[in-house]
Amino acid sequence: MTATTSEVTSVGTPVGVRFSPMGAPLAVRHDGRIWVVVEDSVHWFARDSWWETRRTAPVGIGNLVDIEYWRVQVKPSANAALRTFTLRLEPLAEQWVLETIS
Repeated sequence: MTATTSEVTSVGTPVGVRFSPMGAPLAVRHDGRIWVVVEDSVHWFARDSWWETRRTAPVGIGNLVDIEYWRVQVKPSANAALRTFTLRLEPLAEQWVLETIS
């Protein structure tokens, strides 16, 4: 499924993500519902320009540059329409964010 620009909604809200033992997302908790992942997911990393967003990088703090993303195809129930969620995990964050819905 390919979304056009008008079909993509930016959200930016925290979500809960359940992962398999192999590290793939199984379900997303958003807006009081459980959205089950029903298709293969796409996983990638992007680089954060931490020097523009943070004044200093403390020694030994960990990874400050890799932003983790997952694009998942989800449904809240078997009869519901398929939706695409883009999930983001910022460096040093512990909470996944729902970046877009299409």
